[in-house]
Amino acid sequence: MSVSKIVPLTNVGLLSAAIERALQRPLGLPGLVVMHGKSGLGKSVAAAHAANLHRAYYVECRDTWTKKAFLLAILREMSVTAARTLSEMVDQVAEQLSLSGRPLIVDDVQYLLDKSAANVLTDIYNASQGTIILIGEENVTSSLVKLERLHNRVLEWVPAQSASLSDVRRLAVESYPKLGMADDLLGDLLKATRGCLRRVAVNLYRVHSEASAAGADSMDLAAWGKREWFTGQAPARRNA
Repeated sequence: MSVSKIVPLTNVGLLSAAIERALQRPLGLPGLVVMHGKSGLGKSVAAAHAANLHRAYYVECRDTWTKKAFLLAILREMSVTAARTLSEMVDQVAEQLSLSGRPLIVDDVQYLLDKSAANVLTDIYNASQGTIILIGEENVTSSLVKLERLHNRVLEWVPAQSASLSDVRRLAVESYPKLGMADDLLGDLLKATRGCLRRVAVNLYRVHSEASAAGADSMDLAAWGKREWFTGQAPARRNA
């Protein structure tokens, strides 16, 4: 997103509230929280905000990661020198979670769930009984169903929501406070992008750039005119 600070939009609040409930859960209840949804809804922004708010350890997975790479990334985030074996590394991560009481956020977890590395998550949870937050795309729910030992440790599912007009309005005000953007403009943008926050942010920057070039301090749908919104679709081929 093009903003320099995290704006507390809908998904930010949903995830933070779910993590707070997990941290305050009664003894004996499971401690996994799963936020899932299609790309572009602001899940990683919500995760970053939650990491700051709850002093969580945060790792962002990669498709190439093995069990060892995953554990090393967590231990680096924890500032713990890694042991020699995978088993010892799991114990180190679990001990740090138990002693600190801090949650662990695993972003882009879809890259792990269809690999044997997913078993490491179960081992970490079983050894720590800590609060672990998994952030991923739509297929995360079906992937977890296949991993019964992990699936039955989920305390709460948090479906990421498409942006609302209130979200778009707040993002516009926080990002470009000196430019007034009318609700008819923002509503049209919301409809065109189907609530994808990433594309909303791109288009808000375009509005700001166009307004700056024109020396305008406000923009509504009439002033925006026939300009098209960026929706991710490739431009249509022009005939010669």
